[in-house]
This record gives sequence, C-alpha cells and structure tokens, in this order.
Amino acid sequence: MSAAATPSPDRSAAAPARRRYDSPRRRELAAQTRERIIDAGSALVHSFATWDWRDLTFRAVAERAGVGERTVYRHFPTEADLHEAVLRRLEEEAGVSYEDLDLDCLPEVTTRAFATLSSYAVPSWTPTDPGQSGSTPRDQRRREALVAAVAAHTADWPEADRAMATGMLDVLWHIPSYERLTTMWNLDGVQATQAIVWAIGLLTDAIRANQLPGSTRPGSDQG
Repeated sequence: MSAAATPSPDRSAAAPARRRYDSPRRRELAAQTRERIIDAGSALVHSFATWDWRDLTFRAVAERAGVGERTVYRHFPTEADLHEAVLRRLEEEAGVSYEDLDLDCLPEVTTRAFATLSSYAVPSWTPTDPGQSGSTPRDQRRREALVAAVAAHTADWPEADRAMATGMLDVLWHIPSYERLTTMWNLDGVQATQAIVWAIGLLTDAIRANQLPGSTRPGSDQG
C-alpha cells in the first residue's frame, strides 16, 4: 500500500507574525526617552558652576537621565547634536527664539533672555579663562542671529561699518555686560536690562536711519 503524500506545509502561514520594529508604541517610547535626555541636559546646564558646556558630555547626561551612554548616542550621534538640542530647549524655556530675529523684536528678546539668568546656578557669567569667551553654542547662535538681523538693514553699508554696528549690539546683548551693570554699578536685574534695552534701541534706530558708525555718513561733506 502506497503511503499518501503528505502535503507540504505553508511555511509563511505557519510562521508567527513578526513584530513590527517601527511600531507607533516604539516610536512613542523613543520620543519619551529623547525628551528625558534633553530634560536632563537642561537641568545639568542650569546646575553648572561655570558657563562651560564642555561639561555637558554623553556620560553626564546619561547619568542624569538614568539611561546608558549608548542610548544617548543613539538619539544624538555627536555631542554637538546633543548641545544643539539642549540649547533649543533652554530657548523654549525662556520664550526666546533666534529664528528670523529682526531689529524690531531685539529689545523684547533681550529682555526675555536676561530674565532667565536667575534660574541658573552660575555665580559669575564672565569667564575666568579667556579661551572660553564667546565659545558657547548659545553665544554662537546669538551672534549669527545678530549678523542676519543687521545685514537685512545694511545691504549698502561697507563691511567694516556693518561689523562695527553688529559688534556693538553683540556687546550690549552679552551677559557679561549685564553682569557688569549689576556688580560694578549696583543696578538690579530689571534696571540693568532696561539700560541695555535702552542702548540697543538707540543703536537700532541709528541703523534704520542709515547712520553709519564710521567717520563718514551718507550726505556728509567729503571735501
């Protein structure tokens, strides 16, 4: 008696359904982990004794967030990426945006930026190491925003005059300038902010009026 042929099993039907790796739940968990990492970075920056972002490392953030360093690296391939994400979180917390910054909104943005200083543990904003001056991501973003804001109103200006005007705004909108007013001139935070915003207003008015900071001005007697 011949044995009946056994039909071949349908392997695709018999195999258990594979769990989708990119499931909505997995994406939600990944987003939550990313937020926890950024929150940890923000908390670390607020706790720094000096305004030195070199301490914002993968290891420090991982320990603060309660995750492994590899997890931080998975979300932020470089420390520069991590710093950028934390910086944007700090700006959101302060209600400050450097995107499309214009001279018209500069006084308001300056006021908001200085109002958040008391939330940091830094006892002094003036760096003791000259090599740290202006080296933080926050300073770089502010300067880049100022360059774009001034350039929009000074297309016909010589480069040197544009640099002088932008540089003066940078000096005024720099935290050590605020700190000098509070420590050397005994102004409180509100008064120091008002003084800086007042000076910024005078300078932006001059820029709009096409008053160059150099020795010559449009329409002046060159002879």
